[in-house]
Amino acid sequence: MISLTVNVNYSLLYQSSFKQSRHFFNLIRHPVAGFFHIFFRCAAIATYLFCGWFSKSFIANFITIILLLAFDFWTVKNVTGRLLVGLRWWNYIDDNGKSHWIYESRKSQSDKTVYPAESRLFWLALIICPAVWIVFFIVALITFKFKWLLIVIVALSLNFANLIGYVKCKKGAHSRLTRMAGDFFTKQIISRVRFKTVCYR
Repeated sequence: MISLTVNVNYSLLYQSSFKQSRHFFNLIRHPVAGFFHIFFRCAAIATYLFCGWFSKSFIANFITIILLLAFDFWTVKNVTGRLLVGLRWWNYIDDNGKSHWIYESRKSQSDKTVYPAESRLFWLALIICPAVWIVFFIVALITFKFKWLLIVIVALSLNFANLIGYVKCKKGAHSRLTRMAGDFFTKQIISRVRFKTVCYR
């Protein structure tokens, strides 16, 4: 009798977790972008961990991991950031040879809402993966595997470039919203003062 009760509870727990995960994925409005946002960075980490099982050639493993990291960098910078959270950063060089960094955020529109599930997926992957590469950096440094350390440094550079870029975009979006709210309240106060002045006349 006790065993039957435990089995029923486990079954209910499984059904509940399945429904929650299913509900979460139903909230993803851009499933392809969400998939590739995770796929390339997870594939790079998995290849780094398990490439020795399939190939003893460091050059082949190096090229494979760097390609996955490059695909991930381009996808996150140019596609998933714009679709999942409405943010974009980029760089251009003017005629004088000066480099300019641009951090943009999408304006609030009813048909282009940032969904919480997509935002959570984007930021979790963006933050967790650099933390994993930091662990790899420490391990490679302690074990004196300097050739693998080169791969980790490249991975950290690309991951942190996207992370810093999008954090600055996020800060820019918050400051813009604050400025817009301040301008709105200022206009409301001015309009009310003008209305009262007209009424007193």
